[in-house]
Amino acid sequence: MKSVKLIDLGLDDWFQDQASKLCSTEQLIARVVAVDRGRCIVRNENGEFPAKVTGKILYSAESSVDFPCVGDWVCVQYRESENFASVHAILERKSILRRKTAGKDIEHQVIAANIDAAFIVQACHFDFNVNRLERYLVMANESYIEPVLVLTKTDLVSPEELEEIVTKIRSAGVGAKIIPVSNVTGAGFDQIQNAMNTRETYCLLGSSGVGKSTLINQLLGRDALKTSSVSETGEGRHTTVRRQLIVLESGAMLIDTPGMRELGLLNADEGVNTSFEDIEALSANCRFSDCSHTNEPGCAVLRALEKGKLNEAHYQNYLKLKKETEFNESSYAEKRKKDKAFGRMVQSAVKHKGRNK
Repeated sequence: MKSVKLIDLGLDDWFQDQASKLCSTEQLIARVVAVDRGRCIVRNENGEFPAKVTGKILYSAESSVDFPCVGDWVCVQYRESENFASVHAILERKSILRRKTAGKDIEHQVIAANIDAAFIVQACHFDFNVNRLERYLVMANESYIEPVLVLTKTDLVSPEELEEIVTKIRSAGVGAKIIPVSNVTGAGFDQIQNAMNTRETYCLLGSSGVGKSTLINQLLGRDALKTSSVSETGEGRHTTVRRQLIVLESGAMLIDTPGMRELGLLNADEGVNTSFEDIEALSANCRFSDCSHTNEPGCAVLRALEKGKLNEAHYQNYLKLKKETEFNESSYAEKRKKDKAFGRMVQSAVKHKGRNK
């Protein structure tokens, strides 16, 4: 593997200052480049090696957010006799991509950290869905990560159909940059390359089979990641099985993530407001400051809707995502309250048992 300097992995003065306070003299700075089933792989000037968290992190963690994820900077101590490194501390993150865990559990699932921009990938032929796109935008905006939209498989639609897709995106109030690409001809890949800067970190977000691995192979100039054939509908099969950070020849870094079948929102109120800034701007003119934009008199949002100045589907998705994140936030807060109460009960029982010995 090609040797790299920490600065080429994205280390800057902000992270270096943290490391000087958190890492002991026996520990090294490294970046997490892969996570799979609780184990991770870290990389620094000495190369890549497996790592796992110390018992201190394991037992003090309150949720998955407290464990290393791809893109993290960590303090590690390498044990040659054990052939792995111990992760002693995680440096504060500049950004963190996360979602609600799939299913009924109300908890965060961390996707990646310290990302500068996110390529939100949708296939023109089968996957394109404005509502799903807006969910990804909420996730990126909540983390203050710049979103860039990538429309793949343009070779499977006509120029008129592609133009219609772009119109739908703009009609939803989305102003992010759009890059159409063809997985067959390679058209558009140069635009993605030009959008990536040296020593900055990017990630690919999208459903299974939209062509994320193909995009990475094109950017690498080789088949480094496994891809699967597509069906007659143009729908690909899910091939990425773990999150991993790849250093490109250009010096930019790219994180590939497994496709997401569910994309629940948790603690994303600010991301919803940013993603639907057209509705937020209208709400400033509502009669009531706490207007829900559903049935109140003097609602500027409803007035714009009646006059045809606001897209109906866009408005309905706003209400849906707003309600979802508020419900999940309330459920999460209640869960944390119960967990803390249970923790206090256990501590009290342990102390009481100790006194009786």
